[in-house]
Amino acid sequence: MAVRLPRPRRFDAHVALGGLLGGLLLWGVGLATRPHTEPYVLLPGRWPLLLPLVVMAGCELLRRGAPRVALLIGTPAIVLDLLTQGNLVTLLMYTDLMYAAVLYGPPASAHRIPRITGLLTVAAAVVPFAIWREPEALLIGVLTGLVTFGPAATGLIVRNHRDAAEAARLRAEQTALLAEMDRTQAVTAERARMARELHDMVANHLSAIAIHSTAALSLQDPRTSQEALVVIRENSVEGLAEMRRLIGILRDSSGDTEPVAAPTLDGLGALVDNARTNGLDVTLDAALDAARGPVPAPVELAAYRIVQESLTNALKHAGAGRVAVSLARCDGVLRVAVTSPYGDRDGPTAPGSGAGLVGMRERAALLDGTFEAGPEDSPDGKIWAVRATLPVSDTVEGDTA
Repeated sequence: MAVRLPRPRRFDAHVALGGLLGGLLLWGVGLATRPHTEPYVLLPGRWPLLLPLVVMAGCELLRRGAPRVALLIGTPAIVLDLLTQGNLVTLLMYTDLMYAAVLYGPPASAHRIPRITGLLTVAAAVVPFAIWREPEALLIGVLTGLVTFGPAATGLIVRNHRDAAEAARLRAEQTALLAEMDRTQAVTAERARMARELHDMVANHLSAIAIHSTAALSLQDPRTSQEALVVIRENSVEGLAEMRRLIGILRDSSGDTEPVAAPTLDGLGALVDNARTNGLDVTLDAALDAARGPVPAPVELAAYRIVQESLTNALKHAGAGRVAVSLARCDGVLRVAVTSPYGDRDGPTAPGSGAGLVGMRERAALLDGTFEAGPEDSPDGKIWAVRATLPVSDTVEGDTA
């Protein structure tokens, strides 16, 4: 099967043409590297100089497309040129083929050629000196090194620098890509955190406002309307305070320069009282053993937000009856449970987005905990239960907001 050689590149074609014209110019003026009287000039005369010159110029066309082929063909051509009076351009083109074979050839050839030419240079210096015992014999090794080892070593140095630069460029691109991925993940995580915080802080108050405003509009009793308006005002003020806290998180200066501490389990009592004010019949059972040490802050915040969102959902969806909130610490976990009567309403008393359950599940997952929510059967009838287990070991770290 015929071997198809690659198409020469434009620069290589210019190099080949320039070498051929330069060699022909030297040949035309009769300038050779050796006189015809030298004993090792076996092909004297001008015409034998042309064949190595033409072959070497043709090899230059393959200096980058097929550098090993060009060197394999160019080597017999340079040997043939040594048997003639010699053309300087032919010799220079061969050094370029040696350089290109190392620079553009396969990695194996790039490391093998300098070793071979190095051994050849040493042999060309030692063997003639051992035979003739003349110092001038060492010049044969020097010339051999200039023609073979010198270009090969130069090509290897340039190739190593080029490979190092390419590796540095790839590392820089990978670093930039990883940095962009980290930035994207950080932005996504921050957006998710702020979405959970916004939902948990404001949804409870807005749900209470929506429910009581509906009651105020639908009932004709002035006293009931007055009570509903009081609850609406309280939730509006608290919701505004929560919004100001959230804006303070998003901005360095929002007008509210007072730092606001994250909610803790100590605030569950106030949270339940507020739920009672909004119309829920809520009980709280927090069996926390203080002797076991404090609950980690991320766990406190997650448990508080889960209870808060569960009470908000109960306010919107639960039927008539008691809502039970319980917390217990045992076996290295904090167990949170909120149960409410399963609602038989046609729809919620306030609109919802469905993001509450997603946020609670995310909070538990960030702490390597578990979360379940769904209807259950109980002695008092069908209930909706929210259950979460949050690890409270000392290894829990980070911010789950």
